[in-house]
Amino acid sequence: MSDQTPSQRLRTKLNLVHPAVMQEAEQLWGSPSVVQLYPEYLRTMHSIVRSAVPLMESALERARELAPADDVAAGLVQYLAHHVDEERGHDQWLLEDLQATGADPREPLRRIPSPLVAALVGAQYYWLRHYHPISLIGHIAAIEGYPPPVGFAARLRDLTSYPKEAFRTIAIHERLDIRHRRELWDAIDGLPLHREHETMIGISALHTMQGAIDVLAGIRASVVIPTQTQVSA
Repeated sequence: MSDQTPSQRLRTKLNLVHPAVMQEAEQLWGSPSVVQLYPEYLRTMHSIVRSAVPLMESALERARELAPADDVAAGLVQYLAHHVDEERGHDQWLLEDLQATGADPREPLRRIPSPLVAALVGAQYYWLRHYHPISLIGHIAAIEGYPPPVGFAARLRDLTSYPKEAFRTIAIHERLDIRHRRELWDAIDGLPLHREHETMIGISALHTMQGAIDVLAGIRASVVIPTQTQVSA
């Protein structure tokens, strides 16, 4: 374990819980209500993804404040300044995907985000402001460390029969996040991290993984599957 790099140690932690995330995801996509669940998935993902740029901008601001006396914060500035621009507009893609399913693309902007989403995202604002912006690296690692497998968008299209345009965001991230993941591991290993930084990254990452499980379960619970009695009635 001591011979591992910081990014390898982080991946070891994430790999312990990732199967639980995948199990919840498979229950979602294996549901008989997958046609109804997919638009709700897009709405919920929009409520999470639209926080990506504001979170990174907040972390970047805080890192710049700390940078003169903090080498880790100074190293974060370069990574975040580059990565934040790459994430701009992804929330709009999700609204366009939602519209392609026939749903109202403005509805996610009107609805109150769920407490599950607020818990997943909100902790990041607290940690980066009241502890250290390195916390956001764990959140990013949990989200971008496991890109959707190549062909996943096509699989969902087959399951739902929605048009190809409804899966653009997933299809792009099948390949885009592979590069983002590599850049993230390199960035982590290039920082002069101390034990407390790695601990914070791990706490943040595991919090996001648990939040993902809760959010996926919440999506699945949002659509009522008709019982046989209801169908007969």
